[in-house]
Amino acid sequence: MTSPPSPRVRDLIRQAAERSLAAADVWNETVGDATLATSTLAAVAADPALSESLRRGNNDNLLAWATANLRAPGEPVPANICDLQMEVARDMVRRGQGDATLEAYRTGQNTAWQLWMQLCFDLTNDPAELQELLTVTSASISTFIDATISAIARQIAIERDELTRGSQAERREIVTLILGGSPVAKSHAERVLAYRLDGPHTAAVLWGTAADGDGGLDPLERFAEALVKTAGARHRLTVVASANALWIWIPATTALNTEQTAKLNHDNPHVGACLGLPGKGLDGFRRSHLSALETQRFVTTIPDPPSIASFAQLEVASLFGSDPTSASEFVQRVLGNLADAPKDVRETVRVYIQALGNASETAARLFAHRNTVVRRLERADALLPHPLHEDPLRIGLALELDRWRSQDFRSRRGAGIEAT
Repeated sequence: MTSPPSPRVRDLIRQAAERSLAAADVWNETVGDATLATSTLAAVAADPALSESLRRGNNDNLLAWATANLRAPGEPVPANICDLQMEVARDMVRRGQGDATLEAYRTGQNTAWQLWMQLCFDLTNDPAELQELLTVTSASISTFIDATISAIARQIAIERDELTRGSQAERREIVTLILGGSPVAKSHAERVLAYRLDGPHTAAVLWGTAADGDGGLDPLERFAEALVKTAGARHRLTVVASANALWIWIPATTALNTEQTAKLNHDNPHVGACLGLPGKGLDGFRRSHLSALETQRFVTTIPDPPSIASFAQLEVASLFGSDPTSASEFVQRVLGNLADAPKDVRETVRVYIQALGNASETAARLFAHRNTVVRRLERADALLPHPLHEDPLRIGLALELDRWRSQDFRSRRGAGIEAT
């Protein structure tokens, strides 16, 4: 058993804890990035909702240990078994990633220790003080993480037991097999899911945002029901993906117009939703869900993302913009000075290309006079490295990519965005 630290080392621990808390954002990002970069957590890192849940768990552990040492430097820190940690455990188990939670916390511990050691070396050059400081805090961190992991492991075992006995687990297992392309007896799957698989499907991924105070499924369920009604369907298939996320499938080919998305946004301000491409049959069931997930992954990378988005809206930008650096270079190279032009000029060119070069149709879509459209196009030609008629395909791609990588959609969020 480690002996109590000396008064001087207690003071050093307190100072280090203060500095770690002051730099909490940096610590959280560094530990989170290192954790999600491990190969065994690739599936977690690819899921925005699940990766955010794991980041919250690691961040909470850092906060708990540092705060305890700020109050009582060098004293034992009890296991962190708060509600948030239990929620993280439930999220991971529900997605078949329970063991990954434990490994993630070990990786987080190692990364945090590297940051802590640097603080210690910055605080003292005295060999004896440094040795005692590192010995005491190393033992404290290890004991804290060991106790926390043991508590979480017990919770994971409980969650697994509950899942294996519940109908939700059976639905999730069938859905996992379908999404993975495994052979599934359609009649058995439809009986378990209470959902026909040979008809049309539109998948959606729903999640609660940080502003959602209750943290439960009620807001998600309300949104799911509203989405079903908006689509003109009578029922849905729902799978609980995590404590704050749902996967749903609607037996319909869903397209939301601006008025519909505006109402959904207004009635459900703390829910995010991404819709996949409509599909049919087992393959459509799978592809629609995967495109909804791809939309969610892309949406989390853009500034001030829309509350509701569809794969059809973002397909070009998401496929072409997977490498942000290359995407930015492409936009600047193709658009030249047009990239910095006023929004109305860029939007006129984008809509003009969509309208296949019809200025009158462009004017109608923009609610502008045809002469205004012509003037904007002339201005755009003067700003582009090459005239619009010489390179419409690449210019259209660059404008579509820039539209979602920039802030252009901010003004549309209040009125909703069309999911076509």
